Amino acid sequence: MKNTVEIANRFRETILNGTWIANTNYKHQLENLDWKIAVTPVKNLNTISILAQHIHYYINGINNVFKGGLLDIKDKFSFDFPPITSQEDWQTFLDKFWNSSEEFASFIEQMPDEKLDHVFVDEKYGTYKRNIEAMIEHSYYHLGQIVLIKKLLTQ
Repeated sequence: MKNTVEIANRFRETILNGTWIANTNYKHQLENLDWKIAVTPVKNLNTISILAQHIHYYINGINNVFKGGLLDIKDKFSFDFPPITSQEDWQTFLDKFWNSSEEFASFIEQMPDEKLDHVFVDEKYGTYKRNIEAMIEHSYYHLGQIVLIKKLLTQ
């Protein structure tokens, strides 16, 4: 199996369908979650919806590079999103999140293995492989937060 296919599958496990590392994934945690729970704050923590949108923000930014565009995402904007005010808003966001995630995985599995070692946008960002793996690790980090916040709100 190509390295890019393996990495794409690892990414899918994190967001869409896996249980190997964390025994859960974003889709399992968020798909049937009521929007009111998703936007409920717990003390000074980010809400579930903000954390999910934060990960989606970075996935979209990297997808833009995969499509030949610029890397125009900025950390300072990575938590700034319009409020979710209904179940419809929440579902619309989730549909975008799942679609963007599948697009991200598809871009990875279609790239030749050699591209993993190429510079990603600028040398200061390292390689494609480093950035893709960082996306997976970053996603797991926030998935853990989502799981804990969800437990605090629903138990």
